[in-house]
Parts: sequence; structure tokens; C-alpha cells
Amino acid sequence: MDENGKLSRQEISDTATEWGWRHVLGSLVAFVRAGSLVEAADLAGRLTSYLGDVSAHRLRVDLRADRLILTLEAGEGLMVTGRDLELARRISAFVGTLGLATEPGMLAGEPRAVQAIEIGIDAMDIGAIRPFWKAVLGYADELGFDGPEESLIDPLYQGPAIWFQQMDAPRPQRNRIHFDVVVPHDEAKRRIEAAIAAGGRLVYDDEAPAFWVLADPEGNEACVCTWEGRE
Repeated sequence: MDENGKLSRQEISDTATEWGWRHVLGSLVAFVRAGSLVEAADLAGRLTSYLGDVSAHRLRVDLRADRLILTLEAGEGLMVTGRDLELARRISAFVGTLGLATEPGMLAGEPRAVQAIEIGIDAMDIGAIRPFWKAVLGYADELGFDGPEESLIDPLYQGPAIWFQQMDAPRPQRNRIHFDVVVPHDEAKRRIEAAIAAGGRLVYDDEAPAFWVLADPEGNEACVCTWEGRE
């Protein structure tokens, strides 16, 4: 595998899926199950000791009482590389030696699969409102993207990313903030069906499978998004 060459999203997804990861919003994400918070912390310690210094790959380990949530953040350009995929493979192989597995959390009884959340804010003048949201949330410029219209991220990765959508005309009749729920490509259908069964409706699907626009009974919107259809 070419560590630095450009890969298609299909290639990234196929390779990541083989090892139990999912390609979500420019990142690779997986769960590893644990029996307790103590076990999760012990596993995190073993894993990071095995990997050594992987700071350049931006590995994040989120501990929970029943699992580790592993996220490999892409670098500048938000594109996963062969190097990132190789690191995911190494992690999966090491976890396997402990009798465990990396997986996307899509088994029966799971509350949900791995995912990422973004909040989209419609604006006539993005440059005018972006500084407010950056200040009030304590957010930072996304790595490698610091222009006046670029996305904002939580520097501690506890909150959803914020991005801004350019409006062509004021639209006071509709909500101007919506959620982007970024799910694995093989989770989207189930998530959409569940939302519709819960009283929602499909508003727009012309750009599927990149995204579907759904609305709640009062018209508030959310987009279910995947990596597909974005080459």
C-alpha cells in the first residue's frame, strides 16, 4: 500500500471495513469492547505502549465503561492516507492478539454505530458570524483550514464540528441550523428508516448517498451523511 499516495474514498472504506473500522468524516473510527472502565484503561495503556509515539497520526482514545472508542484523524486536507490505514491495521492486529476486535458497533442490541456529528449554520455573511461562534464555543480553526469561511472544531474533541453553508437569499421561513449525522456507509439506510419510523420525513435525496435531508414533524432538519458520492 502506498502510504502517501491519494486513495479513493471507496478504497479507504473497503480497506478500513476489512479490519473492522469505518471511514467517517475524514477519519477512521472503531470500537473495542471492554468489561469495565478499568479494563478499558488497561487496554488503552497496552495499546499506546505498543504503538509508541503516534502523535503524527492523531490517534484519539476515548474511554468508556464498556469500550474504547478509537479515532484516527486525517491530517491536512482531511484525507485518509495509506499510512493511516496501515496504522489501523496494526491496531486491529494488536487488539486481536488480546482476544478482542475492532468493530463499528453495528451488532444487535447496540445503541448505535460509530458516527460523527456536525452542526451546519446557514448564513448570508459567513465571515461576519464565524468569529462569534468561534468565541462563544471556545472552538479553533480546523487543522490546515483557517480561512474566514472554514469549519470550526472543538480543540478537545468533545463537541461537534461547526460548518457554515452559504445562503443565496434570506430564508426566515426555515430553520437555519441543522445537524449533520455522519454515519458509516452501511449504517445510513437503517438510521434513515428509524428516523422516519419515529415520525420524521424524507425531504431531499437527490444527492444520496452523499447525504439525505430529513425533517422532524415540525420541519427541523438533519442530514444523514456518508463518505459515498463525494469523489
